[in-house]
Amino acid sequence: MPQWTDQTTNAKFVEDVWRVGVRVRVNEKGIVTREEIEVCMREVMEGERGKEISRNSEKWKVLAKEAIDEGGCSDKNIEEFVAKLLCS
Repeated sequence: MPQWTDQTTNAKFVEDVWRVGVRVRVNEKGIVTREEIEVCMREVMEGERGKEISRNSEKWKVLAKEAIDEGGCSDKNIEEFVAKLLCS
């Protein structure tokens, strides 16, 4: 439930870009009700969208693991960063 600063951007990415979650909606008073949380939980746990979220989560998990494994892009970037620090 994003509240301020970058949290709304993060929520946008989670729901609309990475498609690994749902965003709760506030009521007319700006409050998230327990009923709204329940609706979102059921959508993630039981609905067709939940299956999509599960597939996307697995995809991102695999991609993240590849990135940090030896020779992955994150591994290469940290090695390059450390090499630059040692040369300075």
